[in-house]
Amino acid sequence: MSSPAPAVSVSSPPLSDPAAHPRRWWLLAVLALAQLMVVLDGTIVNIALPKAQIALAMSDGDRTWVVTIYALAFGSLLLLGGRIADYWGRKRSFLVGMAGFALASMVGGLADTTTQLLIARGLQGAFAALLAPASLAILTITFPGGTDRIKAFAVYGAIGGGGAAVGLVLGGVLTEFTSWNWCLLVNVPIALIAILAAIPLMEESRAHGNTRYDLPGVILIVTGLASLVYGFSQAENGWGRVETIGFLALGVVLLVAFVIVEARATNPLLPLRVVTDRVRGGAFLVSLLTGASLLGGLFFLTLYFQIVLGYSPLRSGLASLPMTATIMVCATALSGILPKVGVRLPLTIGPVIAAAGLAWLSFVTVQDDYVLRVLPGVILLGIGLSAIFVPLQNVALAGIDAHDAGVASAAVSATQQIGGSIGTALFTALYTAAISSYLASNPATPTVQLDAFVSGYSVAFLWAAGLILLAAPISFFMIKHSKADLVGAPEIVHLG
Repeated sequence: MSSPAPAVSVSSPPLSDPAAHPRRWWLLAVLALAQLMVVLDGTIVNIALPKAQIALAMSDGDRTWVVTIYALAFGSLLLLGGRIADYWGRKRSFLVGMAGFALASMVGGLADTTTQLLIARGLQGAFAALLAPASLAILTITFPGGTDRIKAFAVYGAIGGGGAAVGLVLGGVLTEFTSWNWCLLVNVPIALIAILAAIPLMEESRAHGNTRYDLPGVILIVTGLASLVYGFSQAENGWGRVETIGFLALGVVLLVAFVIVEARATNPLLPLRVVTDRVRGGAFLVSLLTGASLLGGLFFLTLYFQIVLGYSPLRSGLASLPMTATIMVCATALSGILPKVGVRLPLTIGPVIAAAGLAWLSFVTVQDDYVLRVLPGVILLGIGLSAIFVPLQNVALAGIDAHDAGVASAAVSATQQIGGSIGTALFTALYTAAISSYLASNPATPTVQLDAFVSGYSVAFLWAAGLILLAAPISFFMIKHSKADLVGAPEIVHLG
């Protein structure tokens, strides 16, 4: 493991002194609320999509883009959002991001056309890209080390893993008893509460020294990620099409160019020291694979509940609740033993258990057999995700220089969101191909269409299992964090 970058020297006292922020646990509650809102918005609309599709006369392709465009805007703008938080001020970025997210949610909730909804979802992702890194950077600085840091990151990580499932439950309740519009409008009161609580609790902090923006890096990373995700989205129409190959190739070229530019830039958007550390780089890879598997997998689980089993939005959301409960219980237990066992063991075992859960879900059928076909899978997935998310962000941000706290926090969130965007697009292409293959090779029967859907879901779940399973060897060989690294305070100081 390479040595962490030296800390920026400033006159303000380190927050390892509890007196420096006596209300840090109340602040954690505000940050957790912001994290929950951002994460659940990646899935809360999933439950509402069937009704929204009917209400807005939405095509199947547009239905997928309602999910993808949020993750794409979020993930591609996160690094810029992280740097804005570092330079402009993390408290200010948090408040502006929260207010903008609420406004975009209101626009989406009042939309009466597909175009309006897609624009609103893109704006939600853009403001989330400012909000999320500011929130995580504030958490990193407020809890610089010790057992309090482990507990704080356990809460934050559990919300990161369970928030997606919470979105399914909340989306079901809102869609069942109000309308699909409230899956977006609900963010307005949540944001208002968070803003009113954050103003007195948060202290402003920002990076000092060289604070120029890396505009070439911004252009390359945004266009590169957008091209890559769009290329995957076009794959559902055929992997050999010019649009698919062209955009995938363009995305790879632009991302390679981004790395070259960052290596030579005097003030890079993403300092390569943030990602070239072996342990941190391994954590980012695990985050990417987990995001792809989780968001992509949950998207198709929701469709299975409502389209094949005919569940109501509420019942569909409740069917995902055991995963959330499992994550919360396991996260609490894991935060207590993490200082004793370290992070390598849970980060290696977690992907294996999560992969087993997704593989179990691949055996779903047209028949309603939730207890046998679904419940064991979502419980295993919850256990695996808690073992991943509780230590993951702690590891990814350990030893980060205060100057880079925002952009490093953004990189963690970016890997999850871009992974989710790519995963959803990739699995949709595989799902579509599986349906076409099934229909072509099976005679027409009263249930052939539903059987074809299930065949597509099974393929998506198996690919999701394979992707998250790759995280196990990465964790084992790259993440060799010691127990002392977990509880020892990194050299991060408050920048008042």
